[in-house]
Parts: sequence; C-alpha cells; structure tokens
Amino acid sequence: MTSGLQIYLVDDQPAVLKALARLLGSAGYAVQRYASASDFLASVDPQAEGCLILDLAMPDMGGLALQQALRERASLLPVIFLTGHGDIDSGVRAMKLGAADFLTKPVDAERLLDAVAQACASNRRARDTDQELSTIRQRLASLTPRETEVLNLIIEGLLNKQVAATLGAAEKTIKVHRARVMTKMAVRSLTALVRMVDRVRQAGPPSV
Repeated sequence: MTSGLQIYLVDDQPAVLKALARLLGSAGYAVQRYASASDFLASVDPQAEGCLILDLAMPDMGGLALQQALRERASLLPVIFLTGHGDIDSGVRAMKLGAADFLTKPVDAERLLDAVAQACASNRRARDTDQELSTIRQRLASLTPRETEVLNLIIEGLLNKQVAATLGAAEKTIKVHRARVMTKMAVRSLTALVRMVDRVRQAGPPSV
C-alpha cells in the first residue's frame, strides 16, 4: 500500500532526517530529505503527491512560514509537523492552516506512521476531488455563450418554453441547445447537471 508513495522530510537536524528516513523507508515509503524549507521550495513542485513532515523551528524559514507558502501556492500536500519546540499556540496556528497533524519529538514510530498513512490517504482524496472539479470546469468551458445561458436558466428550473421566452428564441432551438449542454456536460438528467454545477460553484474559482 505504501510502495511508491513519496514522503518529504524537512528538518535542519541531520540526525533527525536520517532516523526518519530509515523509519519511513522500512515502511515502504520513498523518501526525500531537505535540510531547510528554502531547499524544499526550490526543489519540489507544490502540486506534488505524497506527504510533508516538517520541523517547526528552523533557521531562516520556519515550518509555519513554509506551510503558509504552500497554502498560497494551492498545494494539496498534507503537512505533518514534528517538533521538539511545540507549544499550544503553534499547534493551533498549524491546524488552522490545514496541518494534517502536529507531533512532538521524540515521536512514537507507530504514531508517526499512522499519521503519515492518514495524510497520504487524505492527499489522494483531495487530488481526486481536484481532478473531478477540473474536469467539470473543462466541460463548462466547452459550452458556447448561448449554451451557457441555457444551462443557467434550466438549472434554475425553467421549462424549455420559459427559457425560449427569456432568451427570445424558438422553443425547438432551446431544445437543441439543451441537448448539446447535456451531451457536453456528460449527464443524462437535470438533477445530475444541477449537482455538478452546484459542486463547482461551492468549490469556488480554481486555485492558481
């Protein structure tokens, strides 16, 4: 289950990096180590898959700053904080920013592996959801301006004749547009179409 899953370690203590890499490697994870947050940012795509285990207190750029930088870049990479200098305020801030977990050194091996497994599972779900939303947005973008107008009116519950009256078009023309909308959106029912559009609207604009 863990084979091929990428774990990124960021800690300014070589001994900690070595110990964590050994533990995670023995569990079947692929591991990359970084001695600073800036090294990680310069080397890793923010949209990478896997999980990040991050030290809180580091020179130059601390863990919370790196977490914020990843958040600003719309990264889906889960962050597990592992620190010997943890405190309640830092933990609260980290969790509010979306940290997957906040653990203190020395950490129990089973506790860490469990947190990593959960974070990786969360990452897969988030990436699946992101891909599904991207697909829906692409379908919406494929609609012509008139088809978009028709879509917006039919998901409000208007009948074909009401849409036709609103747009000043023939009802048979609206039926053609409606059929094309359903085909392009890859749905067979109005209910499915409404759910799909609502899902995108609730998610908001795509992250950049």
